[in-house]
Amino acid sequence: MDGKRRLGHAGERDGRATMTSILEQPLDLPCGARLPNRLCKAAMTEQLAGPLNCADERHAKLYETWAGSGCGLLLTGNVLVDRMHLESPGNVAIVGDQPPEHLAALKAWSAAAKSQGAAVWMQISHAGRQTPTIVNKTPVSASDIQLALPGNQFGKPRPMTGQEIQATIAAFAHVAKVAKETGFDGVQVHGAHGYLISQFLSPRSNIRNDEYGGSLENRARFLLETVDAVRAAVGPDFGVGVKLNSADFQQGGFSFEDCIQVVEWLNEKSIDLLEISGGNYEQPALLGIEGMQAREEQAVRASTKAREAYFVDYAAMVRERAKMPVMATGGFRSRVAMEETVSSGMADMIGLGAPLCGDPYGPARLLSGESERLENHAKKMRLGPGFLGPNSGIGMIKMVNALGQMAWNYLAIEAMAEGRQPPKAKGLLSSFMKHQARQQKQAKALER
Repeated sequence: MDGKRRLGHAGERDGRATMTSILEQPLDLPCGARLPNRLCKAAMTEQLAGPLNCADERHAKLYETWAGSGCGLLLTGNVLVDRMHLESPGNVAIVGDQPPEHLAALKAWSAAAKSQGAAVWMQISHAGRQTPTIVNKTPVSASDIQLALPGNQFGKPRPMTGQEIQATIAAFAHVAKVAKETGFDGVQVHGAHGYLISQFLSPRSNIRNDEYGGSLENRARFLLETVDAVRAAVGPDFGVGVKLNSADFQQGGFSFEDCIQVVEWLNEKSIDLLEISGGNYEQPALLGIEGMQAREEQAVRASTKAREAYFVDYAAMVRERAKMPVMATGGFRSRVAMEETVSSGMADMIGLGAPLCGDPYGPARLLSGESERLENHAKKMRLGPGFLGPNSGIGMIKMVNALGQMAWNYLAIEAMAEGRQPPKAKGLLSSFMKHQARQQKQAKALER
């Protein structure tokens, strides 16, 4: 079954044509673009770049595979706007004028992603204080508040100067312009998961007393000015999205009430797709797990905990206020839940992540009627039984389980990028150790 048929047609079940799913309906965006269906491969960091943080043939190979996933929109993982502030030493980064070979690799990446009918957007980001020490021991952030995580993996940040803020806004705009020039259909400004823009939004990590700190209006200024700069750089007919936390789920952090207000301000901007997620490194709600600190619950409808998707009820309440299409990401597994979410008006698109690491064609099978649900291979993995599992009361064990599951996904992405099958026989601890070693090797090889 080829990718175009997956994107555009109903499948068969028991020899009979199935009813066309609402998930196969196209979505028209404010910029004039049309997405072929309601499924999106959500952003997952690829960590495949070489010493100069450039894309290469592995990115094209990986997205050639995901082009047949059945998803109508493919979001790349983090593409960083600053090489000193990477989420991982293997990130792609775009800083200043790019050499011809990197521009060619970016064009090959976007062409591969679009080869079977999907659109592709580049997620653009700055890691801020979530830059690991193997990349930068003294990163910048909104303020000098260090991540409360064990292991000394992240250094104490210093507050950005006003000049640095303006330079970073310009860097986001520059990367968006390069994305457009190299064949991508849009960009997503990453304002969630504790990265730099999210650090400015949260009163826990932003204690500034200038125009970028204090009130929510000031804390949101960096995001809103970045969106304006990106739109000015790419023009009106190019996709511009934002990824926003429903909440940080931390005491004194960015709340759902804050989220709703930021959405009201984004309504006045030229946004084509708003993705709702949640959490950060300290409270990884995006992974469906609790962090080492107590989770702060938010004022949302009581049905949240009964649903399989982590943030769908938050997305539904956002959609009641948002003027742009809304995407819900996190935890979706069954076709029934996805269809219910779209048909009931809770979200316009469904974001799918980790299941595409174990089975890159899973969404296509859902649309064709060959299967009813996706499986997340990494989520089944654990360090051991009982207190050695993901819900351990011992913080370090809980963290190793979470990082090991993520590490397996990274290794699966690497395998697909090299034309191999995801390594389903590999265990959690060995995945964790191999990924740690790979990151150390990439960090030592970085050329600055």
